[in-house]
Amino acid sequence: MAELSTVARPYAEALFATAKNDPAGLAAWSDAVNELAQLSDLKDVREAMSDPQLERKTKEDVFLGLLKTSLSQQMRNFVDLLIENDRLLLLPQIAEQFEALRNRNEGTAQAEITSAFEMSEAQVQELIAGLEKKFGFKLKPVVTVDPSLIGGVRVTVGDQVLDTSVQAQLSRLRDTLAAH
Repeated sequence: MAELSTVARPYAEALFATAKNDPAGLAAWSDAVNELAQLSDLKDVREAMSDPQLERKTKEDVFLGLLKTSLSQQMRNFVDLLIENDRLLLLPQIAEQFEALRNRNEGTAQAEITSAFEMSEAQVQELIAGLEKKFGFKLKPVVTVDPSLIGGVRVTVGDQVLDTSVQAQLSRLRDTLAAH
């Protein structure tokens, strides 16, 4: 994965530099690049875009024809550049890095919260308020449910993980008992 992110980085940075100066705003660009990433991550699309028999223009027409929304000319040029350089399938990594650049620019970060049970909006906001004090910047929560945690939550912000799940506590207990 590190290799893909290394190749994707200059594209994400160039896209971000262009988006930052656009009056449409970073949110519009973020939505567009995320839609492109989701589309490029579909199995059938990946296979079609990897087909060496398809010409560049055909790939571009097919790919852009599958979009639900229209793209700005700058974004169309970006897609054309990716197809020309055979980098279209890097869109998921480009979108991820674009979001990281956007978050850094806005002084925010994404908090990936995994809970054993469905959390109410009030519970999420209470958790985020405490985490924002700990990390010192605004967090955008993304909540998923994973019953295998048994109870508690696991929070990932950047490369930091706070795991208070029952599953993690049981693992620590097992490791402690095995060591003695």
